Amino acid sequence: MIATQENEGNQIFFQQTMPDNVCFGCGHENHEGLKIKSHWEGDASVCVWESQEKYNGWKGIMNGGIIATIIDCHTMATATMHAYKVEGNRPWNSNPEYRTGTLTVKYLKPTPNDVPVKLVARVTEVKGRKTVMTCELWSSDQKTAEADVVAIRVYDSSQQKGDNPFKG
Repeated sequence: MIATQENEGNQIFFQQTMPDNVCFGCGHENHEGLKIKSHWEGDASVCVWESQEKYNGWKGIMNGGIIATIIDCHTMATATMHAYKVEGNRPWNSNPEYRTGTLTVKYLKPTPNDVPVKLVARVTEVKGRKTVMTCELWSSDQKTAEADVVAIRVYDSSQQKGDNPFKG
């Protein structure tokens, strides 16, 4: 099992394992943020997130930027946890960190803003520092968006030395 910390009921979430996480989308330390929470279901990472009216794009329709944000945050957490999963013996404090290389979102249908959405991401390839993923966003039983994402490993305390511009 991956060494993750947060547990709601029996569910373990990726984002709670990221120290000093102040990200707007997934930061557990950002009190104004979206606070998405991702977990493994088999080979896919899943996030169920409930929006609020303030995230409307049009009345009753989720804002496209919010959709892109939750996809981005969900897939970056997926890339990080995938590294722990496949490397198996990676020390928990080794901090592999990823940033978005590319995020291509295709909006298929309007996403209702008054029901929870489900994100499902899968890693399709790992090549060097790149982790390639797909992500689908579902509202009820309809896929309303899909994305192709490339995460770039920008920091790995087990391999890199010196200054890192991505570390605050």
